[in-house]
Amino acid sequence: MGKKEGKYDLIIIGGGPAGLIAGLYAVRKGLQTLILAKDFLGQVGRTALVENWPGIKKITGTELIFKFKEQLEEWKPRISGDEMVILLEKDGDDFLVITNKKNIFKSKAVIIATGRNPRPLKIPGEKEYIGKGVSYCSTCDGPLFTDKRIAVIGGGNAAFETAIEMAERCPQVYLLSRSQKIIADQVFQKRVADLNNIEVLLTVEPRKIKGGNFVDSLIYFDKKSGKEKELKIEGVFIEIGSVPAANFAKELVEYNNQGEIIINHHNGATKTTGLFAAGDVTDIPYKQIIIAAGEGAKAALTAYNYLTRNEY
Repeated sequence: MGKKEGKYDLIIIGGGPAGLIAGLYAVRKGLQTLILAKDFLGQVGRTALVENWPGIKKITGTELIFKFKEQLEEWKPRISGDEMVILLEKDGDDFLVITNKKNIFKSKAVIIATGRNPRPLKIPGEKEYIGKGVSYCSTCDGPLFTDKRIAVIGGGNAAFETAIEMAERCPQVYLLSRSQKIIADQVFQKRVADLNNIEVLLTVEPRKIKGGNFVDSLIYFDKKSGKEKELKIEGVFIEIGSVPAANFAKELVEYNNQGEIIINHHNGATKTTGLFAAGDVTDIPYKQIIIAAGEGAKAALTAYNYLTRNEY
């Protein structure tokens, strides 16, 4: 295995709002900090438009994350991107963080802020056509589907936002929801209703993604008619929620039945001394950018108290 020399006060795992803001607070407190991330996006970086960040009326998710990272970099922390943590272990009073690049990092404290990964549909054709017409990120892949007919699967805010974004590029967008009741916010429902090239299909269940070299159709079951139907499309965006990205922590944390890390909501502490978690990977009830950022700051301040005073 490869390894890195030296030991850090704090290692932060994750490059979304919780991780970046935790990093900012940690380095401002003078902690020797390393930030490890497979990317610097998080879910917000894949969001087309953010309209609820204080002081900014409208901004793309990518731009907002870039501002977070740019501000953090002014304090010159050690940052290693494109590096995914695969195992977190205890080594006496310290932590060992092992990555997919076979690097081993050591620290006195750790903050897990890895966020969530897209939830798969788990239907035939999904895996086979990832990168060939199946996508989980319109912000990342949207331009590739310009002038193509597409389907968006989901009934929440993310699905409606994706449909709205893609309607600017595509002649026809189908929005498929399993439920009769839409859970997306009213503001997004109204925007979709005002667009002539979005068709909303309710009480339908995607069954199979088909194609040759690329996607060319989606088979779905219409619960109202009791029949299978086929949509001729060239792309499928899957927006049915997300799952926590924290299986590398193993026995060091407790998980709830959704796979979220259970924390002390007062200070971000996990069951292991010196190990904290923040943001959407945890069991906090609301998954919002501003809350994730605040949770990151709280975890960093708690880690600082632990490292300097041995108390939470």
